[in-house]
Amino acid sequence: MDWFKVMWDCIITLNTVLAVVTVFRQHRDISTTWAWLLVLVMLPVIGFILYLFTGRGLGREKIFNLEHQDRTGLAQMIASQRKDDIEFATPISENMTANASSLVHFFEMTDQAPLTKRNKVEIFTDGEEKFAALFKDIRQAKHSIHVEYYTIYNDQIGNELLRILEQKAKEGVEVRVLYDAFGSHGTTAKWFRTLESLGGQAATFITSHNSITKTRLNYHVHRKIVVVDGQIGYTGGFNVGDQYLGRSKKFGYWRDTHLRIIGTGVMALQTHFIMDWNASVKEDRHLNYQLRFFPTPLRPKDATTALQIVTSGPSAQKEQIKSGYIKMISMAKKNVWIQSPYLVPDESVLSALTIAAESGIDVRIMIPNMPDHPFIYRATQYYAKILFAAGVKIYIYEKGFLHAKTVVTDGKLATVGSANQDFRSYKLNFEVNAFLYDIKVARQLARIFEKDMTDSRLLTQAEIDDQSRWLVLKQNFSRLLSPVL
Repeated sequence: MDWFKVMWDCIITLNTVLAVVTVFRQHRDISTTWAWLLVLVMLPVIGFILYLFTGRGLGREKIFNLEHQDRTGLAQMIASQRKDDIEFATPISENMTANASSLVHFFEMTDQAPLTKRNKVEIFTDGEEKFAALFKDIRQAKHSIHVEYYTIYNDQIGNELLRILEQKAKEGVEVRVLYDAFGSHGTTAKWFRTLESLGGQAATFITSHNSITKTRLNYHVHRKIVVVDGQIGYTGGFNVGDQYLGRSKKFGYWRDTHLRIIGTGVMALQTHFIMDWNASVKEDRHLNYQLRFFPTPLRPKDATTALQIVTSGPSAQKEQIKSGYIKMISMAKKNVWIQSPYLVPDESVLSALTIAAESGIDVRIMIPNMPDHPFIYRATQYYAKILFAAGVKIYIYEKGFLHAKTVVTDGKLATVGSANQDFRSYKLNFEVNAFLYDIKVARQLARIFEKDMTDSRLLTQAEIDDQSRWLVLKQNFSRLLSPVL
């Protein structure tokens, strides 16, 4: 027993020393550093196994040849978009605001995201309506269909999408599907075999390749992008699965927000799909930035929405979408309204929200009333209480599950996309958001928020005081681990 105690003491001492060395040898924010240190110290040996697969940064090898090969595509897209705007100039001054130009410039500098001025934007908040419109557009495709989702389930709606894609491939349309293997439970290469036999292609995102041996287990493509014939684009919060149409008993009605875009903004969605595709497949399957993928944009008469398509991910260090959130919050004069299924902000976002609320800005945040990830939901409850104490109004959506990722400020600026208000979306996932510079669209999103308020309850001090000690303990523990959840 003495030998066992000596060995155990040696293991603990060695584990602690290695934990400190391991965590501090890589630059990361202080909250993530302490969270990993806690895991490594509290879970000897097991903590190192977890860190090996989920804590290490992305290698610089193949993962983002985006930074050289694909930036060429960005340059071509920007040049094409600017040429189109010059040839078909449309005044947008009545829809733009003074703050918009600052945000536009920020994204141009940090993400090479051009301002696309002539877009028609349709907003979907219901899964049945979104997929009806999407499937109609796909069925009418003539040349190419590009699909990218975090989740494509092998269920009723997933198989319906697959059958449509198979039919289009049979008709000679170029069909490509990119998905995250971790998020798409039940979807395998075998599932796509018929599609590929008909000339279509399907691939998992690069972080799904050798995710264990390459220690990419913690990194995922969370983007939702569909581009039809290079002229119609979809992006937002909906994935492909029956639960997103309210067919799950667990979640009930699924409340999300998604955009259908026609106009020059589709060029950016197409570019980012091609970037992700080329990073994920072998070189002989790479796509060139050919004109057939970037045809002259459709020009509806009511295409007056200016927008930027902004991406972020662990291959970059600037956290563009998160920084965009902070800039919107800091520029607000009257109100900041946010919807997110997860509320686990880092210190920078937490400070921005707190400062806004304490400055008299009407800050409202809407979260779900149920978890889909227990640890993250307990952390969400923790931060909801912190922000409540700062004067933020916390609305808890009760009609079903809230999955929308939106921000609206002053009824003038808005963003809709895939990025949640949590560490994972800020730092670990590959995300895409549309930042919208159109007062009419922003006000429409504000009206949607107000409608959702009627299906929500307002968090009160009485509800907080009534929480059990066990629940509070779970919230506090989840908060400590929030940077690595």
